[in-house]
Formats: sequence, structure tokens, C-alpha cells
Amino acid sequence: QVQVVESGGGLVQPGGSLRLSCIASGSIPSANTMAWYRQAPGKQRELVASITNFYRTIYADSVNGRFTISRDNAKKTVSLQMNSLKPEDTAVYYCNLIAIRAYWGQGTQVTVAS
Repeated sequence: QVQVVESGGGLVQPGGSLRLSCIASGSIPSANTMAWYRQAPGKQRELVASITNFYRTIYADSVNGRFTISRDNAKKTVSLQMNSLKPEDTAVYYCNLIAIRAYWGQGTQVTVAS
């Protein structure tokens, strides 16, 4: 059974940095995409960044240049380095794995506030 677990959320001041990590376990096809989504209160869940097993990346315009997604195929992990954080980045961040079907983590809260 495939499972996805996030870690690394927390409270940070505007302009600060935070790193999220996600590890997948179970039998996962080598062809897959891992991604980070976020959902702020009252808003729809949105894609933040994604990375394929060939390391091709996509970023939301709102985070491009501030966030960096990376992965380790051997360890089945994906990370999101978030710099220059803004209050509008506050949300629950979800790790997503797409391999034939989609798998979601439980989410981790990121709060950017003074």
C-alpha cells in the first residue's frame, strides 16, 4: 500500500524560510510525478510545484523564484524549499504522488506571520 507523509511545517515570519519534506512508501512505479499543493482557508487547493521522475519541474507563478522543489528517486522523497515567505503563503501544504493514481499526504500547516 502506497503512503505519503509530509513533515516540516510551522510558523515563520515574513521573509523567512521553511523546508517541507515528503516521503513515499510502498510499491511505486518508477514513472511518477511528485508535487506540492496548498489550500488556504476558504480557497481551493492549488498546485504549488511539481517534479517528474525525470526532474522536470513546474511552478505556480506566485511562488516561481522563491520556492524550489527537488526529489530523490532512490529515497522516494520530495522536498520544497520555501524562501522569502509571504503571509499569503499561509496554507495547509499537501504532498501529492501521481503514479497510475493519485496519493495524498495528510497535510502540514505553514503559517507566515509576524
